[in-house]
Amino acid sequence: MELLQEKCLRLLICASLLLVLVCALPAAAWERGPVFRFATLPAGSTGPEGLTVGSDGNVYVTTFGFNNRGPVTGTGQLFVFTPGGHLIRQVSIAGSSPHLLGLAFNPVTGDLIVLDFGNSKALKVDPVSGASSVFMTVTGAAGLNALTFDEQGNVYVSDSFQGIIWKTSSSGGAGTAWVTNTLLTTTGIPPFGANGIVFNSDRSAMFVANTGNDTIVKIPVTNGTPGTPAVFVNSINGVDGIAIDKHDNLWVAANQEDEIVVLDTTGKVIAKLGDFGGIAGDGGPRGLLFPASPAFSADGRWLYVTNLSLDLRVPGLALPQAMDSQWAGAVTRYTISKIPATIPFVSSHAAGGATE
Repeated sequence: MELLQEKCLRLLICASLLLVLVCALPAAAWERGPVFRFATLPAGSTGPEGLTVGSDGNVYVTTFGFNNRGPVTGTGQLFVFTPGGHLIRQVSIAGSSPHLLGLAFNPVTGDLIVLDFGNSKALKVDPVSGASSVFMTVTGAAGLNALTFDEQGNVYVSDSFQGIIWKTSSSGGAGTAWVTNTLLTTTGIPPFGANGIVFNSDRSAMFVANTGNDTIVKIPVTNGTPGTPAVFVNSINGVDGIAIDKHDNLWVAANQEDEIVVLDTTGKVIAKLGDFGGIAGDGGPRGLLFPASPAFSADGRWLYVTNLSLDLRVPGLALPQAMDSQWAGAVTRYTISKIPATIPFVSSHAAGGATE
């Protein structure tokens, strides 16, 4: 009997120690949350890249003109979806190349501006008919990528190849080089320098993603005049498009990690959301695959994200293989995802804070 009691006591002690150890372990560092498929592009479409949300709450998406076999021909395509993910219309943009990137509505004029990456121009586009006119021209071998606006409706456009932030007025015209800096160029892979671009809420700073360098660059701004750019944060793998919330947190698409990274105003990561979960039966990615452009829904409850799903090895690019290239090469249907626009709680242990 005493032997049995001794064994039971030892088991109780071991169980208690195990409970203490388990309770002392930090919680999972990142509660990534669910990723939902918001919409599937029609068969034959290419990878979606640019995304914006209109004042009507609809989601406007442009395609990059590459599928898993390489580049396509024809004009660039614009897709318009309801907030429920139903396709309203597909629009061919007159006079454009098939290779479109960023797009956004000017908050002052209401004009839809679409960046024609293939023709190094910004276009003003009728989102119903597809009629277009040249909005902005620039010089040099430009790679126009993303755009944002100031309170006067002036337009700022990132140039991935020349390391320039171009500026023009709300009425357009020839772009002027607002900022030129080597921190906005790259020799890395993917070979895009200045990419996603956004002002903070009081317009005292602009943040620019440098995809190939895995950095976000901060440009201080005083009364509309830019200061000296500096690296704000390093090591976001394939940093791409940027959205900013009402607290000035940056929601960043990491296209080589298949996730959304959320940074606070100091550059500390406070959330990592989403992930890649393989290829679905219809040929579309589950979750995020080469996420490119994030934007909040009109009610702020959701973050929409385009899945560019770009295989860097295809003809027309012929770049070195990235870690997700083989998965992207297997994609035959292109998608847009959405995730809840909430930041999960992270304990001080998991975040590397003070221990108890």
